[in-house]
Amino acid sequence: MSVTALILAAGPSTRLGRPKQLLPWGGPTLLGKVVAQTLTWPVDSVWVVLGSRYREVLDAVDFGDAGVIENPEWEEGMASSMRVGLDAASLDPSTGAAFSVMGDQPGIDPTVVAALLQAHLSSDALAIVPKYRYVRGHPVLVARSLWPRLMSLEGDQGGRNLLQAHPDWVEEVFFEQLAPRDVDTSDDVTDLQPRA
Repeated sequence: MSVTALILAAGPSTRLGRPKQLLPWGGPTLLGKVVAQTLTWPVDSVWVVLGSRYREVLDAVDFGDAGVIENPEWEEGMASSMRVGLDAASLDPSTGAAFSVMGDQPGIDPTVVAALLQAHLSSDALAIVPKYRYVRGHPVLVARSLWPRLMSLEGDQGGRNLLQAHPDWVEEVFFEQLAPRDVDTSDDVTDLQPRA
């Protein structure tokens, strides 16, 4: 069964006050950087879910070989983007699992991705979750059999609460490094943006 990666990038960047997807990020935009990194992962397809400022982001970001999906209900929050992404992924019957990737996390270590995939191949768990020291983070790898439950969620939540409520569905993979940071505020941009 193949694996896809869903990059969730539909939000309005409320805390930052400008579209974070379009921030310059060492050459490409922030979202372009995340897309380029994800395209190097050992997955069979990559989809990017857009919403807020859809046309502006679509025109400005290099998506390479990734597919792009518009989420017309992006104002509902993350759950709507998860629904749209999983719906697109489900059109391919050979896709057996999907990574949930945050469009504002450019610091995902590729060794984390490899370890999560390896755990997926040897586990019956419905979700493979990285645990960075003491906290769970992203990307999360979810088996296709869990998609209907994730697609039933509403509001500004991903699958975190669902997985916390069902620990028997989850296998955690431990990593020594700190969790990759989101780019949410001006301080995050200052701390994380690549220097010229």
